[in-house]
Amino acid sequence: MSVHLSFHGAAGCVTGFCARLETDQATILIDCGMFQGSKTLKALNYNPFPFDAGKIDAVLLTHAHVDHSGLLPKLMLAGFEGPIHATEITRELCEVMLADAGGIQESEVAHLNRRNEQRGRPTVEPIYTEADGRRVMRQFKRVDLHEPTEIAPGITATYWDAGHILGAASIHLKIETADGPIALLFSGDLGPGGRDYSADPEAPSGVDHLIMESTYGDRERDVISPDERRKLLANELKAAHEAGGPLLIPAFAVERSQELLADILTLMDNGDAPEADMFLDSPLAIEATEIFARRGWNRNTGRNPFQDVHPGGRLKFLREPWESDGLERLRGWHVIMAASGMCDAGRVRKHLKRLLWNREATVLLAGYQATGTLGRILAEGAKMVRIQGESIRVRAQIRNLDVYSGHADARGLVKWAQARKPIGGTVFLAHGEPKALQGLKRRLTEADFPEGRIQIAAMDQRFRLTRALAEPLESGPPRISAPATASLDWHNVRSQLLLDLDARLEQAGNDDERAALLSRLAAELTGRK
Repeated sequence: MSVHLSFHGAAGCVTGFCARLETDQATILIDCGMFQGSKTLKALNYNPFPFDAGKIDAVLLTHAHVDHSGLLPKLMLAGFEGPIHATEITRELCEVMLADAGGIQESEVAHLNRRNEQRGRPTVEPIYTEADGRRVMRQFKRVDLHEPTEIAPGITATYWDAGHILGAASIHLKIETADGPIALLFSGDLGPGGRDYSADPEAPSGVDHLIMESTYGDRERDVISPDERRKLLANELKAAHEAGGPLLIPAFAVERSQELLADILTLMDNGDAPEADMFLDSPLAIEATEIFARRGWNRNTGRNPFQDVHPGGRLKFLREPWESDGLERLRGWHVIMAASGMCDAGRVRKHLKRLLWNREATVLLAGYQATGTLGRILAEGAKMVRIQGESIRVRAQIRNLDVYSGHADARGLVKWAQARKPIGGTVFLAHGEPKALQGLKRRLTEADFPEGRIQIAAMDQRFRLTRALAEPLESGPPRISAPATASLDWHNVRSQLLLDLDARLEQAGNDDERAALLSRLAAELTGRK
């Protein structure tokens, strides 16, 4: 039996993870994620899959985040009819997340098409709809942790707690071949361990090939206790209160929103932070919070830290658009939490448009910001940004609090990989930007992993696997070049050029200077003197 492994997402970047495993008897996918980040990267979501969806026998889903699950409805529409194997909590979260993703697609495309019609450009269709997001749930099939499950002839999967978000798993695969079984372990997204909000990651040792994430492969974070984490958050709340205006927290709807809410409520109840009205302005985060309140039990601590996170008193849940719009009338100190965490979609953009220019406002970034996203641009200190075609001056305080990450840092990733030894074949590194991938490769080499057995996966790259070897194969041109997967694209450059042009025009001394500048630019563009 031949075994082939291909990487179709989160290769050279942190989003859109999708790996395809082919044997003589079956073809399966591990995850089918949506690309996020730059517009060039997100454009891949609209393109055809680089494989025949109708020939996929099953999908193994590590967890519910849309960069791992978000293209499942598209896969269904393209002809996939097989089962999607996931833990029960992952299924519950996907039930709300995929429908929400479809609804966002519909609203985003409607907005884009209005602009396209105004500009005389062709309209586009959403990748899938809210109804499609609901319909794909019929294909989900529950798996239990630690219980081997036959996925297809000759392929058995066992799920292990990855400690990332509720329901997240690493997946161990046993593939029967004529030369004996081949064991693969897909890390999924790994949690940092030692948290009160999630269990420590676990997985078996002694595999042939290891496929692991590298999000923070080049960074180490300070190890802090839950009390220290809440103290740092309290300091941010106090600083935002002293600034006199609202605090806006762009937060990932699943896990990050719930953790921040639980901590903020605790701080305010204990008198450790200034009291405020708090608004959770994300229908998806609201539904996820209700799931966390029911299912957020942590086996490490023996308690559910989210059981008291519910609306009432100072906390308000805003489900309807008109409720969200009503926040524009508020003045002074209050807290708004809205998705998305990277500021590139959802209701948070509306709040950023009206608050970024306000010197009294504070924006607190509390999660990973991918290259090309508005969140990354703000984190890097931009003084002007463009949101939905509008130029916005940044006067608000932009703060960053990197103590809520659901990902292991470089030290944690190396520790987890060492615990998987012996590894007879290759360690594949994916789900990371180039610096993170190279950083983790260097750290693994220093930890006595043979450098020649560490492979950084490229987009659409294909390998033939035996128990000991991973042979790269001719795979054809990738859908996107390696530099473009994790760099600013022409859309980002264009936005910055327009901002720079506006700034130069404002700085010009008079209209004659402005006209001369525009004349030189026009000559450069048209080639006419």
